[in-house]
Amino acid sequence: MARYTGAVCRLCRRENLKLFLKGDRCYSDKCAFDRKSYAPGQHGQRRGRKISDYGIQLREKQKVKRIYGLSEKQFKLFFQRADRKKGVTGTNLLISLEKRFDNIVYRLGFASSRTHGRHFVRHNHFLVNGRKVNIPSFQVNVGDVIEVKEKSRNIKAVTDAIETAVRREIPKWLEVDKGNFKGVVKAIPAREDISMPIQEQLIVELYSK
Repeated sequence: MARYTGAVCRLCRRENLKLFLKGDRCYSDKCAFDRKSYAPGQHGQRRGRKISDYGIQLREKQKVKRIYGLSEKQFKLFFQRADRKKGVTGTNLLISLEKRFDNIVYRLGFASSRTHGRHFVRHNHFLVNGRKVNIPSFQVNVGDVIEVKEKSRNIKAVTDAIETAVRREIPKWLEVDKGNFKGVVKAIPAREDISMPIQEQLIVELYSK
């Protein structure tokens, strides 16, 4: 399945939740979800339609997949790896998604959205422990130091993201030094550190069918 390239504001409306896919625009009056909080399409404003248990589970999976910007194949691989690990599968899945390099770049405030974070990573704008890493799905570890390459620190998209990141709260398991364009992974994220309204058990039930 190819990556979605259409209007991302439709995705928020489809999931009936602001997914913060367009960076600072999502915090402004231009946010399409705030203006049209009903589902897209000609039947989007219909109410009272009953959704099956499968439909509820599917919507939850689609929501999380869209939050982190993954394809169907990528998301399923993350789930399979989470299922093989010790512990609660749903929690393992969310923690693995949070530890993605492109998500860390976004969480630290060096990108205005996860999509921008993925682009920056792919274009070699970041270092991990002094080494170039251009794989968005790279899993960070405790103690890893993430920094913007010196040649990339004047890129307007990066500086703008840092300026507008004050609208978002930096997770307590991360530490950022904006002046030096650096961030440190202080701990592995816990389930309670993920604030988006996600019911991961529904995803586990979906894949367990």
